[in-house]
Amino acid sequence: MSAPLVEKRTPFRKILVANRGEIALRIMRTARRLGYGVVAVHSAADADAPHAREADQAIAIGGPAPAQSYLRIENILAAAEASGADAIHPGYGFLAESAAFAAACEAAGLVFIGPSAAAIRAMGDKAGAKALMRAAGVPCIPGYDGEQSEAALAAAAREIGFPLMIKAAAGGGGRGMRLAPSEAAFAELLRAARSEAQGAFGDATVLLERAIEAPRHIEIQILADRWGAAIHLGERDCSTQRRHQKLIEEAPSPAVSPALRQRMGAVAVAAVKAIGYEGAGTLEFLLDSAGAFYFMEMNTRLQVEHPVTEAVTGLDLVELQLRIAGGERLPLQQEDVRFSGHAIEARLCAEDAAHDFLPQSGRMLRWRAPQGLRVETALGAEGDIPPYYDSMIAKIVSHGATREEALRKLARGLDETIAFGVTTNQTFLAACLRHPDFVAGGVTTDFVERRREALLARPRDDLLPPAALAALLFRLPQRGAQPWRKGRALASAFAAPTRVDVEGTIHDVEIFRRRDGAYALAYDGAEFSIEVEALDDETLRFRVGDVAESATFLRAGDRLYWLSRGVAFACRDATLAPPRRASAAGGDGKLRAAMNGRVVAVLAKLGESVALGQPLIALEAMKMEHVHGAPAAGIVAALHVAEGDQAAAGAILAEIEPPPAATP
Repeated sequence: MSAPLVEKRTPFRKILVANRGEIALRIMRTARRLGYGVVAVHSAADADAPHAREADQAIAIGGPAPAQSYLRIENILAAAEASGADAIHPGYGFLAESAAFAAACEAAGLVFIGPSAAAIRAMGDKAGAKALMRAAGVPCIPGYDGEQSEAALAAAAREIGFPLMIKAAAGGGGRGMRLAPSEAAFAELLRAARSEAQGAFGDATVLLERAIEAPRHIEIQILADRWGAAIHLGERDCSTQRRHQKLIEEAPSPAVSPALRQRMGAVAVAAVKAIGYEGAGTLEFLLDSAGAFYFMEMNTRLQVEHPVTEAVTGLDLVELQLRIAGGERLPLQQEDVRFSGHAIEARLCAEDAAHDFLPQSGRMLRWRAPQGLRVETALGAEGDIPPYYDSMIAKIVSHGATREEALRKLARGLDETIAFGVTTNQTFLAACLRHPDFVAGGVTTDFVERRREALLARPRDDLLPPAALAALLFRLPQRGAQPWRKGRALASAFAAPTRVDVEGTIHDVEIFRRRDGAYALAYDGAEFSIEVEALDDETLRFRVGDVAESATFLRAGDRLYWLSRGVAFACRDATLAPPRRASAAGGDGKLRAAMNGRVVAVLAKLGESVALGQPLIALEAMKMEHVHGAPAAGIVAALHVAEGDQAAAGAILAEIEPPPAATP
């Protein structure tokens, strides 16, 4: 005889969200709608962050680095006790998939809004999870999850064959993952994967898998309650990735038919029932060109990309999480799930796509999200982007009756997004959405790598080149300028030489003011005549010939940021600046940090001979490891950092001297 319903209820009234940024804000939004109190926790770097300001209570839990704050279980439990919270939502990321955290919450008498510690533990170990999935009849990729010595892993790799995937056994999100194309590259890629896994998850254990060539990355969203009911909410296609991390997700997948959706969904539901799972979760699969699918891993939490599922189902997944955690039965059965239209999400990240997606941090001087789309972000009109956390700063989500409509809306929304002050992947994302492969729905996980050159190419602008527009914006009088700087008084037969640095390239432009009020710009052997039709503090409307256009811009000292026709640029007024030295490119043998980060590995010794590009220092920033290679061939003359040090962008990490001349 089953227990009465009330015996399985776990009511709560105040929720502490053990996360930060847009994640915390999104969870708090639904929790408040349902009448719950909300408590935020914050690191020293987030003391004035939006999630801390908007909660009912906000409690400091430690230093800026995650290991000092958001990963400190004892600090979070102390915050719950101090605030009177009786439930904890882990968000996604940080401790969301920590079995120890779930168990500690339970031991403290707190409702953990997620699966049990046992379920997290079972699925968090990728090797153990695959064994459970195979037992449940779920197809898995052939691989190795045994003894962890370098010799054993190398032998297993040779047996599996190349190319193969190296994966962190304890985590996900693309961290601790490397594609080894050959045996020669295996040892260094194994080191990097283990180092990143240790830093991200505290566990350097890896597993090896046969690499499936050009697959799609498909995931199935599931929900299960403690009463034994489980359903799936269809699939999401997450094939557009860089560095094994997702960039664009959509639902439904262009490659999944209704019959395949039914098969994959049935497998996912059977799998979660087999382990007695409770809450929201996602099973991730690789889908090959023949339509066969293979289990990769299970994320025992809500996913970053859950809004696309919400858009096509009309459901609030956080609300369902809260209801399940309180002991309620699932309010719908599988046949009640309906899908409507198409949804696409783009992850706007603070990163430099043109330089291997290096993470960026600093002050966002102006932020304006697009209108008419769902935007999840923690940025206000401006704000700081610290170097300690994930590089994602916003999720921009479109929904349309058709895929074409959703795609059109999202691309247009990216064109209208203003993000001035910190480099983002905004233009790159728009290029992905407009690429013929994506438009045709034919994207696989190697899309970005195969089409990188086309995706990074700046659109040619014959109307007014970026350098010319930058020079004009630097020289135009700002609001409040003295009268002599305005109007026809500036007419001159003498050029105003302007030197601008547009994203690292120096351009020389000469500007004349004509008596008819227009400007003449001489640049790169061509001359442009420009009429300024309107100018305010952030918008320029200009005409070149018969064509009129607008640009949105921000001047900040000698820096200029602007957005024109959906393409974002950043530049510097270099007219009075001293010439750059070759050292910025490593011509002086000095290796400089490409971004703020923590040193996770020093790969060379003093006095060692190194080749150009040989890995020397590995930095971790925003949850990803970036290996810095030797700027020149020679001898390691100095190492200025050690493992565990924090390095600022531009800091000298090491120095390379030329090898001694051969004795005649």
